[in-house]
Amino acid sequence: MVNLATPARPPVAPYPWLERLLIPARPRVGDLMHLCEENYARLRRLAPDLPRWRGDYRSHGADGMDLHLEIIEQSRYTSLLRLTYFFPHGDDLPHRLPQADPDALLRAYHDARQVEILDLRQTALPLHKDYRSPALEAKWRANLFLGKWLAYCLRRGHRFDPEPH
Repeated sequence: MVNLATPARPPVAPYPWLERLLIPARPRVGDLMHLCEENYARLRRLAPDLPRWRGDYRSHGADGMDLHLEIIEQSRYTSLLRLTYFFPHGDDLPHRLPQADPDALLRAYHDARQVEILDLRQTALPLHKDYRSPALEAKWRANLFLGKWLAYCLRRGHRFDPEPH
């Protein structure tokens, strides 16, 4: 006897990207470097004069959330920066600091035109909680997340003005 019942659907992932689409069969160093170059180009579209900026910046996009950029350190060839959204806790307590999510610590290499993730805290993708000393696969996932996030920010109209807030 043949069962013609509809097969059960797999549970929906709590994040918008299927994990199998995030990682090529075997990510290579060259693939990661290319992704870091694409992310640098996206970052420079958000912050065109990044190598010259100092301080904190805020972008108001169509998504209703402010995107925050903090320049932590500038040198001749690199910028150390933090990129984040701040979400309220929703408990109406005035003393609580907003939650940063995603919260990315990045180093932009202006001469190589690449951006590297030094630390990433976020809840959208199942990445390792401890990002220190990541393997190639973890770097690939984190940089792919960063690329999708930067592309989303650009689609929502985020751009940082050259005047710090």
